[in-house]
Amino acid sequence: MECRVLSIQSHVVRGYVGNKSASFPLQVLGFEVDSINSVQFSNHTGYSHWKGQVLTADELHVLYEGIKLNNVHQYDYVLTGYTRDTSFLEMVVDIVQELKRANPNLVYVCDPVLGDHGSMYVPQNLYPVYKNKVVPVADIITPNQFEAELLTGKNISTQKDAVEVMDLLHAMGPDTVVITSSDLPPRLGDRFLVSLGSQRHGNDAKIFFRVQVRPDGSRTTQRVRIEVPKVDAVFVGTGDLFAAMLLAWTHHYPNDLKTACEKTFSVMHHVIQRTISYAHELAGPGRRPSPPQLELRMVQSKADIEDPAIVTEATVIS
Repeated sequence: MECRVLSIQSHVVRGYVGNKSASFPLQVLGFEVDSINSVQFSNHTGYSHWKGQVLTADELHVLYEGIKLNNVHQYDYVLTGYTRDTSFLEMVVDIVQELKRANPNLVYVCDPVLGDHGSMYVPQNLYPVYKNKVVPVADIITPNQFEAELLTGKNISTQKDAVEVMDLLHAMGPDTVVITSSDLPPRLGDRFLVSLGSQRHGNDAKIFFRVQVRPDGSRTTQRVRIEVPKVDAVFVGTGDLFAAMLLAWTHHYPNDLKTACEKTFSVMHHVIQRTISYAHELAGPGRRPSPPQLELRMVQSKADIEDPAIVTEATVIS
């Protein structure tokens, strides 16, 4: 059966970020992707120079109205990432709510991009919009530790804290939460990062991952822990690729959070390793690769996106 995604993200002419990071991998995995470009830039803003245009909330509404007028606004998923404008974000929420009324099974996948490492890199006034309007209508969210702490008001110092934070995020709305990176101590050593995922099972859950059943018949949430290798480079577009791959693999493995996470993180590993190897080759010995050299090797990773060798194993935790 055809599965269609509405992806509202940024677009760059050169390189991979936003819709450029999400569309090709989703299409490779069999999804139809309709893209609305929240910005159209020459390249991502990590370069020395960039030029382009920003889509306003009104312009977003016009594009959506055009889709509606032709009665081709039937979607299975909505995917969103980085934005800097509150009115644009609120318009996204309005669109998601309308699409969910038309299809109660629609799944909204949201990367709540707010900041990292203790500081915000979007305007402060986006925070209440994410907390009070976006997260409550989302079904799958992919915050980092800072964003998860900010949205819940609870710090993460231990794995138990992380589980409690994911439960608080579940209570806000999403059935699936993946904390993409954290400062928790890795068991495999300092060259790894700890990520955690949680899937809530309930009557209203749209995606049913495997849940543990107690002897009395009651059910509990499945949670997983993943340790992923660190890479000494700054990549752009990896968060957008991650959210897209989590959408895809949770769709293809609707009863297995562990496998969905392993597939997602393994795709990330293969793409990043191919990218960093190529970047070092271009930069030459002893030189740090530049932003153009670190653009994700997406097309070259097609086979790994379609069928990733599992190199990152998840552990089920309580």
